[in-house]
Amino acid sequence: MTAELVRGQNHPLSQVRLEVRVSAGRPVVAGATLSDEKGRVHGVEWVAHPGAPTLPGLEVSKQAAADHRLAFDLAALPDAVHRVSVLLALPSGAGGPVRFGAVAAPFVAVTGLDGAEVASYTITGLDAESAVVALELYRRQGAWKVRAVGQGYAGGLAELLTDQGLPEAQQLAAKINEAVAQGLARSVAAPPPRTSEGDRSRQAAASAAGPDQPLPGTQAGSGDIPPPPQAPYDPPGLHTGPAGHGGHPGGLTQPDSSPVTQPTVPATGGPVDYSHPRRQPAAPPPPPPAAPPAQPGRPAQPVAGDATGWSMDERLYNQVWGMFEDLARSTAAYRSAVDFADSRMEQELDKVLSDPRSRISGQGDVAREAAQAKHAQLVDQARAVLDRDLAQLTAEAEVVEPALPPAFARWDNPVWHGYRVPMEVPMALRLGDLHLPESEGLSIPMLVRLPLERGLWIDSGRSGLDDSFADSGDLRRLAMESAVAHAARLLAVYPAGEFTVHAIDPAGSGAASLAPLVRSGVLAGPPAAGAAGVADVLARLTQRVDLVQMALRGGAADSLPPGFDTAEQLVIVHDFPHGFDDRAVTQLRYLADEGPAVGVHLMMVADREDASAYGPLLDPLWRSLLRLTPVPEDHLADPWVGHAWTYEPSLVPPGSQVLEKVLAQIAEARRSWNR
Repeated sequence: MTAELVRGQNHPLSQVRLEVRVSAGRPVVAGATLSDEKGRVHGVEWVAHPGAPTLPGLEVSKQAAADHRLAFDLAALPDAVHRVSVLLALPSGAGGPVRFGAVAAPFVAVTGLDGAEVASYTITGLDAESAVVALELYRRQGAWKVRAVGQGYAGGLAELLTDQGLPEAQQLAAKINEAVAQGLARSVAAPPPRTSEGDRSRQAAASAAGPDQPLPGTQAGSGDIPPPPQAPYDPPGLHTGPAGHGGHPGGLTQPDSSPVTQPTVPATGGPVDYSHPRRQPAAPPPPPPAAPPAQPGRPAQPVAGDATGWSMDERLYNQVWGMFEDLARSTAAYRSAVDFADSRMEQELDKVLSDPRSRISGQGDVAREAAQAKHAQLVDQARAVLDRDLAQLTAEAEVVEPALPPAFARWDNPVWHGYRVPMEVPMALRLGDLHLPESEGLSIPMLVRLPLERGLWIDSGRSGLDDSFADSGDLRRLAMESAVAHAARLLAVYPAGEFTVHAIDPAGSGAASLAPLVRSGVLAGPPAAGAAGVADVLARLTQRVDLVQMALRGGAADSLPPGFDTAEQLVIVHDFPHGFDDRAVTQLRYLADEGPAVGVHLMMVADREDASAYGPLLDPLWRSLLRLTPVPEDHLADPWVGHAWTYEPSLVPPGSQVLEKVLAQIAEARRSWNR
């Protein structure tokens, strides 16, 4: 039975390998400090945080997230450690809440490796605090206990760490905030959580398992609650396959545009429903297509669009994000199992070889062979589970990919040959593909919500690349071609006249790559050249942002000047910082920060090294943009586990005319729309 703690209450722990799970509703930073008998932290090496997530017997998350799972092996902690404090903090400078009083009360739970809760605590009573000590695990007379603390600090992490006796508190807090900012910049944000009922993969599994058989990874009577992901210290064998696509395909930090859930009809004498009638859907969402019945002993056959949603596009979108999450968690379980096998073999070898008698008698060789055989068995078991999950996800990808609409499809998908300019904006856009080293043959579409929440940076530099790509000129050309492909895709998914593209090419070095956009006439004007062209485009877009912001703040959105272009705006910036003076750089930073909220988006094609003369002045600019690369590179992180995913851009196949045909249709639709 779970002990529901209140502030100051403690509870004994019967096991030393456990997890602390955090649910905050909004992204928070999770960390932990180790301290001695007097509660003092000896140094920065006693603090686990996103910049240094692993300590002996302890592992925390690498980035800010709404949900965290912290892994503990209390027996592996150094003997000098008598207390472990679990810390939560709101990310600074991320544009979110700055005090816990403005968010839902965080919930923390201590669980065993089987997911069973030992103790839980809801941190209430916080107001101006931006950091809090949630729990502490402490050693008392040889046994471990957990105490609910809930001590908040209005001064944030710096004040919290100072209170624990850390001399370098200010410097470490700044380092943690920097690590969190970098994690947010490279992370692919998840989509908004769905409010639908049930879970499609569990429904399919239920039809295959029969009415009286529990689903894998659940206990009887557990309903549709998905099993917890594998802990970093979990042994192999606990993972039971993909966790189901209804988990948390959660969303970009865009306003949720999904329809409002149909309110229930109150019973006689019940509360009055004050929901506005026009905000109520006319009918519940149609059910997803049913999967074909599974053969005995085989999993159910995958079906494209069998996730929940109000339209086929939304179902496919949720299905893709479910596959993304399943692959992330399955790979995390495999890596955890391998790490466990490695650690176990090292411990067994150290135990045997520490005895000189075993080395002399030859017992060491026997023990080494036995440890290696056990290690191989554990790894093989984990790999078999991963291969099973990969086979299931690969089969699903084979039916999902051909069914994707143009906004979600690759350029080589036949759906583009039947392209027609849409009448409404889709919910998301494909920017490329993602895969992991363990799943080279399985790629997941990288979908981002529309309108874009932040700008894009197509990195034309060589950072992160090996020597196999030696020609920087080719890399810059590929970066510009990638930017043109992304811009064309954005133009293709918006209705005629609702998306405008500008191009800034001060030296004209991107003329060849921009040629398809120029020839088709879909650009707002010729690419801006020279310092004068740069200043003109940036001044017009900056003025647009100012006008829209003033209109919205004054509640007069319908009083914009006559002839004002209400379409979404995208500016492609090539060869930065050539042709940019200090004023232009300031305007560029302003557009990156303020533009997305009012429909002005930035697409930078640049090498960060070219702008190194500006020093840290441009660091906020690079962090505010989603970094993409023109060639495969493992630099993006998922929002659940934080794996380093290899990103592959979505490029037009060599020799294909699909891009020109699509742009020609867009230009013709614009001419018809303007008549």
